[in-house]
Amino acid sequence: MSAIGRAIWFIESHFKSDISLDEIAETAGLSRFHLSRVFGMTTGHSISSYIRSRRLSEAALALTDGSSSILQVALDAGYGSHEAFTRAFREQFGMTPESLRKQGHVRNLALQEPIRMDDTRLPKLEAPRFETHPAMLLAGLAETYAYEATQAIPSLWQKFNQHFGHIPGQIGNVAYGVCTQAEEGSESFRYMSAAEVSAADGLPEGFVTTKLPQQRYAIFTHRGHISGISATVHQIFGDWLPQSGQQHAGTPDMMERYDDRFDPRTGMGVTEIWIPLKA
Repeated sequence: MSAIGRAIWFIESHFKSDISLDEIAETAGLSRFHLSRVFGMTTGHSISSYIRSRRLSEAALALTDGSSSILQVALDAGYGSHEAFTRAFREQFGMTPESLRKQGHVRNLALQEPIRMDDTRLPKLEAPRFETHPAMLLAGLAETYAYEATQAIPSLWQKFNQHFGHIPGQIGNVAYGVCTQAEEGSESFRYMSAAEVSAADGLPEGFVTTKLPQQRYAIFTHRGHISGISATVHQIFGDWLPQSGQQHAGTPDMMERYDDRFDPRTGMGVTEIWIPLKA
């Protein structure tokens, strides 16, 4: 079972009680730092939002069962008051616990089912190559996304591609997707569509820059449609990194590299995934 699979198993076995990130990380065999990042990139959920959604989904089922009071359901779900439970429940499902109990069914609710990680269906991970790359100045467009709301990333690329190829000072014909955690403890990440540039002068409106130091990378290959890249990332962070004896350098989380082997029109081709490593 992969590291993320072990984390999900632990959450599903204990989410009705108070569990800490340290406990989940210990079971997964990852540090707190990497578990938070890898879980989000792999599943599309932050750990806290997944636990919250599972608790509220179980609470919704209990409410339609009718055997417990709403306050008892709230307490069982980890909420200390009826008011806090009602507020969270409405945010999750768009209706109050009282309305659901009166309705008597959950057919119109998007319940959070347990995530099932089928490791047997993951593509075979190709062995990485290792490369020390010189410092780079990248320029492009960046947005912050919740792990549960990454659907807008393709539109960021669409905006960036209007400039790609004629960005002032652009070096080469390679595009980069740079992932970094928004801030310590955040449930979101910053994604940047970028190209290497020689200087930060004269950039289009809205462009930002980031300077990456000379860095040693493990470089993996993802083949096929870009929509399947999360499965490759899952194997890199969930299996390869913990078993490799290597240590992640901290920032960026990872970098996607798109050269002429990738077709941005169809989303098909070869994408390289660069993981920064400590020397």
